[in-house]
Amino acid sequence: MEFLQITSSEDYRVKEIYDAYCSTFPEDERRDWDKLSTLFSHPKVKITSVLHESENIGYLILWELSNYTFVEHFEVFEKFRSQKLGSHITKYLFENYPRIILEIEPEHSGEDAARRYSFYQRNGFRLIDEMYVQPSYGKGKKPLDLWLLSNYNPENLKEIKDEIYDIVYH
Repeated sequence: MEFLQITSSEDYRVKEIYDAYCSTFPEDERRDWDKLSTLFSHPKVKITSVLHESENIGYLILWELSNYTFVEHFEVFEKFRSQKLGSHITKYLFENYPRIILEIEPEHSGEDAARRYSFYQRNGFRLIDEMYVQPSYGKGKKPLDLWLLSNYNPENLKEIKDEIYDIVYH
């Protein structure tokens, strides 16, 4: 498995990533193209294409914050799901980013949300906040009640949430 950072919205892989991003994540859970495209040159963001057997199978949008990495989006493309590739990606994350925070829909939101929560639990994450609210991604988009998960025990959750709000959603 290869992990290649994409540094330009002109990269040929971006169209496939953006198409999957738009079809997988509901409108309120994603950035519009004009906001997403600015992330490719943001100093704290790494947009990473995930390749397996020379094929683009997914992507990660990571924010390297003060003393942890925030995973904004993690997707294995639909045709590659249920092949344990997500677990390999999680292993890569743990090896390269020892302190990880991510947000997911609450387990009770539906079958897909319950499946994702189970996946993250199996792969070393635990629930750290059931009262987290993801701010709106912009005009016409709603804030969302989500859960925060982590692979470590954060000391000051309020500071972490404030940093995510100030940097990721600013």
